[in-house]
Amino acid sequence: MLSGCSAGLRLLVLRRCVLLSRNVTSGNPGRAAAVDGVLSAFRSICGDDGVSLGETVREQHGKDESVHRCRPPDVVVFPRCVEEVSALAKLCHRHQLPIIPFGTGTGLEGGVGAVKGGVCFSLRNMDQILDLHPEDFDVTVEPGVTRKALNSYLRETGLWFPVDPGADASLCGMAATSASGTNAVRYGTMRENVMNLEVVLADGSVIHTAGRNRRPRKTAAGYNLTNLFVGSEGTLGIITKTTLRLYGVPEEMVSAVCSFSSVQAAVDSTVQILQAGVPIARIEFLDEVMIDACNKFSSLSYPVSPTLFLEFHGSERSLEEQVNTTEDITQSNGGSDFQWARDAETRNRLWKARHDAWYAALAMRPGCKAYATDVCVPLSRLPQIIVETKEDLIESRLTGHIVGHVGDGNFHCLMVMDPSDQDELHRVHLFSQRLARRALAMDGTCTGEHGVGLGKRSLLCEEVGPSVIRVMQSLKDAIDPNNLMNPGKILL
Repeated sequence: MLSGCSAGLRLLVLRRCVLLSRNVTSGNPGRAAAVDGVLSAFRSICGDDGVSLGETVREQHGKDESVHRCRPPDVVVFPRCVEEVSALAKLCHRHQLPIIPFGTGTGLEGGVGAVKGGVCFSLRNMDQILDLHPEDFDVTVEPGVTRKALNSYLRETGLWFPVDPGADASLCGMAATSASGTNAVRYGTMRENVMNLEVVLADGSVIHTAGRNRRPRKTAAGYNLTNLFVGSEGTLGIITKTTLRLYGVPEEMVSAVCSFSSVQAAVDSTVQILQAGVPIARIEFLDEVMIDACNKFSSLSYPVSPTLFLEFHGSERSLEEQVNTTEDITQSNGGSDFQWARDAETRNRLWKARHDAWYAALAMRPGCKAYATDVCVPLSRLPQIIVETKEDLIESRLTGHIVGHVGDGNFHCLMVMDPSDQDELHRVHLFSQRLARRALAMDGTCTGEHGVGLGKRSLLCEEVGPSVIRVMQSLKDAIDPNNLMNPGKILL
């Protein structure tokens, strides 16, 4: 058990978590023999086509969108129902094989790498939408259902699920990582929108965190196990169903773009809009480097300056009030007149350009790799940290883009780098550490939505302290005493 975060330990962890870290999976004859011994049992559970030893398939399931190198599992299984997940987990438990849950692989902190080998549970075949209750505004889905698939299914009901991290991630994966996104300022993150979870534990037992079939809007009954598993990144169990809050589709939606002469003015406007009580649905910040990349990648023509993308939801009358208040605030800070996106096609094009920021950044330096990191601070500290971060990027001679969900104090740095340039890699690594510690010094967090995974384990210790880490470790030991669930993530 970790008793503290000494300087020596932090240095060791940082060396292990360099941006393009080595593949630490090494040969393990004992584990290989254990895997060989259960393959026939795996196939009896989920069929011959539900078990793969192919190198390509294993590599696909050993990496996400992060810069952490691929760490493939020993075998990939494709269960079709919770009973198969449970049976497979029992076999892994009996033979002491690590278990790594896999959704769509869109994470950004190396959360699906099989650092100790083992068995990847790919959940894509469990793709049913279950138990829709329109009158109660909730639905239950399996882990293969993505957010876009759910909203497509809901299209004729007048309901939608608003948590939108950009990628078309699986909803159970979004619960596992406590995903967030552009709508969080109005509708909250996954943590606020998950009502119940079905979870398969390391020993194969199945639990329902709020009780089987329970879906009340609130509860005061016992420990909040639902929120314990939300954000656990697969280290406590495999989420096989999630019950989600739904919302009515707004009567009207309108988006706008406003540019500013400085980062300070744009971020000051964000804080003032929220302080004025405007129930804004989305308010996204893009610095001039990011807006230039988006213009080129998405064929846009916005001024190359710090920019806010905004969206308003409500009735026609309430929208008028929201927009008028917001325009007054942005113009008082030197903002431009709003460029409007009123129809669905134009709004979708605007937000697609925002969601394509990752690819736009990569296109600025063909052949390079992107590294994304995020932090979150109290709103009052947002102007200061973004201005200081911009200065740090320039002084560090890095190609960096700032973009973020500034309505809740969360922003991202997307850095494009040459993976063969060791000096640049080192500068990116040092910058990301400074950014996280800058956020911590401002009473914030080292990650608002990317999660801890492999890359921020030492920073988590700095954030919460050794006493809290000991409690987390005790919970992990109680639920997964053999450390089979996604080992090597979150905790050191």
